[in-house]
Amino acid sequence: MTKILIIGGGGMVGQKLAGQLVRDGLEDHGALDITLFDVAFPTGAVAGPKQKIGNLSQTGAAQQLAAARPDIVFHLAAIVSGEAETNFSKSWDINMMSMWHLLEAFRAEHDASGGTYVPRVVFTSSIAVFGGPFPEKIDNLFLSAPQTSYGAQKAVSELMLTDFSRKGFVDGLSLRLPTICVRPGKPNLAASSFFSGIIREPLNGEEAILPVDDTVRHWHASPKAAAGFLIHAARLDTDLLEGRRALNLPGLSCTVAEQIEALRAAAGQEAVNLIKPQPDPDIIKIVEGWPRNFDPTRAIKLGFRAESSFDEIVQTYIAEDLPAAST
Repeated sequence: MTKILIIGGGGMVGQKLAGQLVRDGLEDHGALDITLFDVAFPTGAVAGPKQKIGNLSQTGAAQQLAAARPDIVFHLAAIVSGEAETNFSKSWDINMMSMWHLLEAFRAEHDASGGTYVPRVVFTSSIAVFGGPFPEKIDNLFLSAPQTSYGAQKAVSELMLTDFSRKGFVDGLSLRLPTICVRPGKPNLAASSFFSGIIREPLNGEEAILPVDDTVRHWHASPKAAAGFLIHAARLDTDLLEGRRALNLPGLSCTVAEQIEALRAAAGQEAVNLIKPQPDPDIIKIVEGWPRNFDPTRAIKLGFRAESSFDEIVQTYIAEDLPAAST
């Protein structure tokens, strides 16, 4: 029996991941014992996994999770980018200090086991660990120099996970996720939320606010691809990483205008007419500090896969999430 812990299991990506694990299992790992940990769970959450309510920033929470000695840990929980900028102390506490306490808890279990317990820890980092000025495409040698609190918190967590892995306490890797689009459900407090909103809301017959110019270029992957990244990372031979445990993942670079064209192709001009430009200086400033394009050759060679067109991303949302979103 393989014990799996998904921290942030009540969120959108956590639910996608849990659903895929319940449906397809995890190759070479036999029966799965899945626990989801989060502050709350949505109505209609994936059936099967155990649900545990809690907050990783609370005293003792990390130790309780580690005491169960899960074999594979997916750490997805975070204060998102927009909220991280407006609530500085809270975001550092949750996005960085919680990671420290979690890794320390796993180190304690490692030591108590005589060194035999070494969990695989898959951490969802972000392309926000990079800051400008940017090259045409970011490769794996480009400097990690974030220009937002969220990006800084993710970068610090990457370094901690790499060092705990170097010491042999855990076997970790950090996945620098593209912006996940199209996200089902309601908008969240991420500054990137509009990338999904300008597709999701019109497809559901609702108006969407576009706070940036349509020339803005960004790096995307679907929720389905994100779940696939995480599952592949759980099985990856980390010796192949050669100590460089943070990966720039595959995705698709496109402009907002190209997103809108994909919406037009899928749902017509009537849907496009529901997008209302409304510049937001705060969001514009945050987005200007984000990377726009990547060369993910290393991750592709390691077996990670994503969509090849934004039309494909839109069709994935329509097939997997539009019926649920519209009920």
